[in-house]
Amino acid sequence: MTFLTKVLVILLATNAVLSFSPAPLSNRRDRFLALDSIASEVTDEMKVAMKARDTVKLGTIRLIRSAFANAQIEFKTDELTDEQAQTVLRKMAKMRQESIEMFSSGGAEDRADAERAELAIIEQWLPKLADEEQTKEWVIAAIDAVGGDNMGKVMGALMKDHKGEVDGKVAQKVVKEELAK
Repeated sequence: MTFLTKVLVILLATNAVLSFSPAPLSNRRDRFLALDSIASEVTDEMKVAMKARDTVKLGTIRLIRSAFANAQIEFKTDELTDEQAQTVLRKMAKMRQESIEMFSSGGAEDRADAERAELAIIEQWLPKLADEEQTKEWVIAAIDAVGGDNMGKVMGALMKDHKGEVDGKVAQKVVKEELAK
């Protein structure tokens, strides 16, 4: 008798196979589908892109899902929170923005256009960042809170209070301008 046959006999003898209920799996699936998380929205949007045969959108969404899977491994979690998903999407958006700048400066406008299309798809799940005027108000408040002209401390206070709401490059530019006054 082989090992697998012995295991099957033991399972049948204990009635474990007959009493198995798939309820825990379906409960987990229902719980996942009930959430309106960014990850589930991305999955839903992938289905729409597949049906529409939109190759650009489908390819970008597959990249997003792959990045989410890598982040799940990195964060050691089964499901990403929206904050973690936004962090992943911000990294992806930043990479696309840098690629657009490089391709545009190198004269490869077709590649820059492809990156712009991917960036537009990624940005649909990201909240809008503050404009320069709002960032300036926050910078002034951070300078008042820190009480100095140390750029590192001002940026630290600003990013601590407004993480995910402000673009780092815009904030750095505004901080430099305000500290130069």
